[in-house]
Amino acid sequence: MLRRPRRNRQSAAIRGMAAETHLTVQHLVFPLFVLDGANIRTEIHSLPGIFRFSPDNLFREIESCMELGLRNFVVFPAVADGLKDTTATYSYSPDNFYLKMARAIKSRFPECCLISDVAMDPYSSDGHDGLVRNGEIVNDDSLPILAQMSVAQAEAGFDLLGPSDMMDGRVGFIRQELDKQGFTKTGILAYTAKYASAMYGPFRDALDSAPKSGDKKSYQMNPANKREALIEAELDTLEGADMLMVKPALHYLDVIHLLKENSRLPIAAYHVSGECAMLRAACNNGWLDFGRAMPEALLSIRRTNADVILTYFAKEFAMMFPGGV
Repeated sequence: MLRRPRRNRQSAAIRGMAAETHLTVQHLVFPLFVLDGANIRTEIHSLPGIFRFSPDNLFREIESCMELGLRNFVVFPAVADGLKDTTATYSYSPDNFYLKMARAIKSRFPECCLISDVAMDPYSSDGHDGLVRNGEIVNDDSLPILAQMSVAQAEAGFDLLGPSDMMDGRVGFIRQELDKQGFTKTGILAYTAKYASAMYGPFRDALDSAPKSGDKKSYQMNPANKREALIEAELDTLEGADMLMVKPALHYLDVIHLLKENSRLPIAAYHVSGECAMLRAACNNGWLDFGRAMPEALLSIRRTNADVILTYFAKEFAMMFPGGV
């Protein structure tokens, strides 16, 4: 035999040279949950190993991550029900603890990349990402609310804003309002292909943000569709997005690859709570080896040529594989 592929697998050194895909902590974003208060660190029962933090403990968590070389964070607020209303007014209130937290983090850790969440559901008494009127999630009247929320987040110091609402036209509306207010340097990480997935359960437990009625299928994408993601990507690009995201990741590897092949923008993939929870459960039951299964899952996402991976395993990856894989 003239060709023996095993020759390139016979030692760790040779396998390293022949490796086609590399994953380092620089590719990762760590999702974090914050709630108002002090000295709070509460584990999410459906996502073991992940916690809801009060701002003081969140600062300590970020500091420990920074020491590991992990510098990218997306933060989600868990808002008390008493602060929620139908128009999400608390999202841009000067008293919003989420905005105060962002200012404090960027003041203390200016070198970190801080990513926001732009959607009404954390602040809405209806639990939907857009404005609800007569049982319908109305699109165009949601946009000014999302834009006002975005400007408040830009003022607070977030580096990238993450519109996760899937309202039509929101990226362009937000971009225009940011530029009008002078926030031309604030980027937009668009949740471009966010699917109506069953994989968000632990996330909604963390934020208590499940819809009070109905579902999100009228605005999040149908899991059966792939080509539709190209339409969303084209629109978000034309409207001024700086990065495009696919959510979830493992269940939509083909969509990530499709966008990467058809866009010049960086592509992010969100390894969502349900995907991480399944792997964690299997490992906790002794069915899988976490030290092998976790990096393999992340490598599978990276192998699609995803530039950025949001994953609840980011800190553990940084601890276990400081040089990457």
